[in-house]
Amino acid sequence: MVVLNIAVIASDELAKSIAKAADQRDVHTYVHKESGPEGARILSLIRPAKYPERLPPFLNALSTSHAGVLEVTAIDATLGEALVAFASAGIHHGVAVLNPAEGAWIDEDQVKMLFKQAGLGAWTFEKNDGVHLRECLYDLMDDINDTLVANAEAPLVLPVDQHFNVKGIGLVAIGYVQAGRVRVHDEVTLLPANGGGSAKSLQVMDDDVEEATAGDRVGLALRNANEDHLSGSTIITHPPVEDKRANLSEPLALIQHQTSRLALNISPFQKRQLAPGDVIHASVDLQFVVGRIQSVDGSNLEVEWDQPLFIRRSNPPPVLVAQLDSKPRIMGSASVELVR
Repeated sequence: MVVLNIAVIASDELAKSIAKAADQRDVHTYVHKESGPEGARILSLIRPAKYPERLPPFLNALSTSHAGVLEVTAIDATLGEALVAFASAGIHHGVAVLNPAEGAWIDEDQVKMLFKQAGLGAWTFEKNDGVHLRECLYDLMDDINDTLVANAEAPLVLPVDQHFNVKGIGLVAIGYVQAGRVRVHDEVTLLPANGGGSAKSLQVMDDDVEEATAGDRVGLALRNANEDHLSGSTIITHPPVEDKRANLSEPLALIQHQTSRLALNISPFQKRQLAPGDVIHASVDLQFVVGRIQSVDGSNLEVEWDQPLFIRRSNPPPVLVAQLDSKPRIMGSASVELVR
């Protein structure tokens, strides 16, 4: 089963024309499933319903996604910020739909220029037709299939956004598998508590499964885990492996940062200059962590975080840097180096 998660800034009506509504909380999700020669192929649309009022759900959708859908209803500040966000998240594959209000008009050439300036020149502009858009998204899935496969073969990264006790099952953690795969009976580590446990059972789309892979939203029933080790900032991964007899050494997949050095790639639409003492937010792998800038040297920042920030040891995704009182709120993306 291959899953393509898609961050969507569009109306509920447009999203429902592409896929069936699945969950309608702060973040609305929509799912379309088709059978392919190698099994099921799933489009999973993730729509932050309260954007632009609330930024974090949009950043979480971007963290989870490898493609985007953007409905352009006007050329305004919201469009500009959305373009900055998609580009900073490295989502260079997506489709745009022009849909002006009744009686209004949008200059398509101007919009295409804005996409190009933001770094989204590879996005395509498509007609507002759900079946056609669905076909376009499946084409994108084929185009980035190698990336999706590689992400599934990476070390496990599973941020937890919900947890609860279920009668007859026990402690269940829910979240999107950002990278890697988890199987029933796997031993796992819960960060930042560094607690242990094992996978008792897995459920994806209400089906019991033996394995969940990158892209899946999974319910993971835990055995021998402490509920106190689960919180809104928990990330589940596999424990490190040290086997001298087999000459095998696999470190923890994530590195904990308390202070980081950021090489910031500032958005072309961002005019604000950051300074020591400024508060910023970092978004990566469904984390949204507050930091205070300690020093600035050109586009290089040293930042101390108010709680641990976890960065993948290998092939880390870009870290989105935001400042909630800026316009646009997205400053850009950064590569991150450990200070301590």
